[in-house]
Amino acid sequence: MKISDTKKLAAITAAFFITVTAFSGCSESANSSKTTSSVSQAAKSDIDASIAAEDIDVGYDEESSVGITFADGSAAIDGEGATAEGETVTISQAGTYILSGTATNGRIIVSADKTAEIKLIFNGVDITCADNAPLLVSKAKKVYIVLEDGTENVLTDSASYSLVEDDSNTDGAIFSKADLTINGSGTLTVNANYKHGIVSKDDLVITDGNINVTSASTAMEGKDSIKISGGTFNISAGTNGIKSTNTEASDKGFISVTGGSFTVVANNDAFEAETVLSIEGGSFDITTGGGSANASMKSDGTPNSDWHNNMGNGGGGPNGGMGRPDDNGNGMGGEPPAMPTADDTGLTIEAAANTTTDSDSTSTSAKALKAGNEVNISGGEFKIDSADDSVHSNGNIVITGGNISVASGDNGMHADGNLTISDGTVDITKSYEGIEGSIVTIDGGTISVVASDDGINCAGGSDTGSTDRMGADQFSAQEGVELNINGGTITIDADGDGLDSNGNFTMAGGTVYVCGPTNGGNGALDYNGTATVTGGTLIACGAVGMEEGFGDNSTQYSVLHDLGSTVSANEKLTITDSDGKEILSFTPTKTWQSVVFTSTDLKEGETYTITAGSQSETVTIDGIVTSNSKGMSFGRGHGGGPGGGRGF
Repeated sequence: MKISDTKKLAAITAAFFITVTAFSGCSESANSSKTTSSVSQAAKSDIDASIAAEDIDVGYDEESSVGITFADGSAAIDGEGATAEGETVTISQAGTYILSGTATNGRIIVSADKTAEIKLIFNGVDITCADNAPLLVSKAKKVYIVLEDGTENVLTDSASYSLVEDDSNTDGAIFSKADLTINGSGTLTVNANYKHGIVSKDDLVITDGNINVTSASTAMEGKDSIKISGGTFNISAGTNGIKSTNTEASDKGFISVTGGSFTVVANNDAFEAETVLSIEGGSFDITTGGGSANASMKSDGTPNSDWHNNMGNGGGGPNGGMGRPDDNGNGMGGEPPAMPTADDTGLTIEAAANTTTDSDSTSTSAKALKAGNEVNISGGEFKIDSADDSVHSNGNIVITGGNISVASGDNGMHADGNLTISDGTVDITKSYEGIEGSIVTIDGGTISVVASDDGINCAGGSDTGSTDRMGADQFSAQEGVELNINGGTITIDADGDGLDSNGNFTMAGGTVYVCGPTNGGNGALDYNGTATVTGGTLIACGAVGMEEGFGDNSTQYSVLHDLGSTVSANEKLTITDSDGKEILSFTPTKTWQSVVFTSTDLKEGETYTITAGSQSETVTIDGIVTSNSKGMSFGRGHGGGPGGGRGF
């Protein structure tokens, strides 16, 4: 086809839009500005996620292009710049090359000047190579693969390569030592039987196309960066789905996604960025490690030693289910779960292909969205089923938009550093711990969490999945650990602590409902520093024994009240004033006996009626904190001392 001015204009316009959006939304909301990062690493604002017009442009001049046709064990070349030896074609000059036909044991090798830009038009080409990469870019400045509209293109390698010294690191069916861009509306299928599917040792940019990759190892890898603005992706990966690996600079090793449709099934991590994973849009259907049924954590907090053996087969070994920790102290006043010892873990790594470096330890990893420095989500639709953490950062997580639905065999969201949510929808339908980080700040959004341990957990340190995991909290308060709720609507269903901070807990706004533990070794609220409420609405129900309320350093009235007996599950709880007006209501789905509540409607000297099932008791607000609790926290709402709560 002839080059189209309309397409060029559209490409330039689209590139301008992508450049603008890539640099927008980089800052956190004003409400979270007080939260100081505990990890000095790369953030979204440090990366250049812009996409050039040339990366979108699919136009070319057919008359000046070189035609390459594979057939009958040979390749016919019409034009200058390429040579053929049997079914092996070597391209040595800049220009546009149109490829078609079938090669049963062929290759395309690009070996040009380091300043050469080369455009490969895939116009219905099917290449199988028995002992090497079907497409090798050995030298060039940049290579474009354009998938011609309406065409099917297939590249297939074998399970072993015969490599020469100059290309000894070749490990992908498409392997490029130069920048690589893929666009066009055709279809590309990559069958990578040796190791990886599509590899660029520099930048990998994809702006369109129907791309199907089945790989023995990683499906798509861009060492310096991966930028995706569109396309439909169906990925089945023996290890990782999409990965960027550069560790040498903070502005490299990132993945930026602004659009596209992704179906990813990976034995290990689905998206893994060494520095920053930024997602502004797109739709994502992700399964890792066999899914949440093949849980990496048992319900008692010890690692499931069999989980990595069940990757890729749907998972769900005998210990794969999460379940509720009923065998660890179910019922009111039960004993807290026993803390695991090192001998209990039993975690061994058997398959080298399924091991990745996570923080400073080597472990099997099957996370859905993972970054070394920051995961930043500002848009997109997500359906995640992961054996390991669904969203994970060794640094920070920033959520400013998107609809995120996850079922996790470990943590729904985990950040070693700060985790901030200011907008969007987060629905964690299954997890060991729902949301955790050193500093968790919620400024907005709609959040729902189901957890077999803590709903929201704030503790310092990395998630190791062992006895010193974040869930194994200490009695003493930790410096720099905070839970801050300033807005949003939060619903927690937790078998461990509902809201748990190893430091301070501050609430200034938002609406929070907690259906907490039925076991007296945990509390609906648990903190080791102070708990201060200055605004917002909270109602949290749980067992008696370790219950805690807000502290007397608060400026909004709160109540911690233990009823005379246990309330059955699914009985509506109402709190009414002396005129019978309903102030608060909640229907816990589990049995409970202790309730913490606070609202701007509470007034000193006013008498309120607490009604649940057949029980009805009154309480008169006599100070900033009103409590009848005789639990281990002595109802004082101070925490941090003996009985201050443990985040099992």
